[in-house]
Amino acid sequence: MNPQPNPFRRIVTGHNAEGQAIVVSDAPPVHTQLVGGLGGPTFYEVWHTLETPALIHAQPDEVDEQTLVLPPPPNGTRIRVIDFPPEGEEIRKLTGADAAAKFKAMGDEKASTSTEGAPHPLMHKTETIDYGIVLEGEITLVLDRAETTIKAGDIVVQVGTNHAWANRSDKLCRMAFVLIDGQFTDSDS
Repeated sequence: MNPQPNPFRRIVTGHNAEGQAIVVSDAPPVHTQLVGGLGGPTFYEVWHTLETPALIHAQPDEVDEQTLVLPPPPNGTRIRVIDFPPEGEEIRKLTGADAAAKFKAMGDEKASTSTEGAPHPLMHKTETIDYGIVLEGEITLVLDRAETTIKAGDIVVQVGTNHAWANRSDKLCRMAFVLIDGQFTDSDS
């Protein structure tokens, strides 16, 4: 296993006083959080918007969030990178209450759908459209009635479905996620 994931930069652009494009910041992501302790995923919060259409300012304002928040803001978007270490027995043995606590630490306890007999203890559902891109490694997408292993370069379009991520390999998996606030229709919730 790769204990030290490769660092990456977050480059934010904007405009100078003359309206020319410039780099406003070039540094690692500001907010990083290990979820669930040793062996859990690490979230790198890259950016989020508060509305759609997103307001474009000459000097972009970064809205600080003091804690990790799983979904994007209402009517907004979020991009994050998550490093998933290989899944151990401690994950597979989680109870429904344990899973709810982990999602609470991610700012969305109600996302947890873990029940007795679920295909994975970290099953969850959010009212979002998510684009998930595997950057390194591989991971298994677990759904209610199916699962598939995705590898570097693969892209998942997650359409508000109940799911979990399981890294069954012996190496770290890094994914980028773009989350878009959504709304279930009456037949989909």
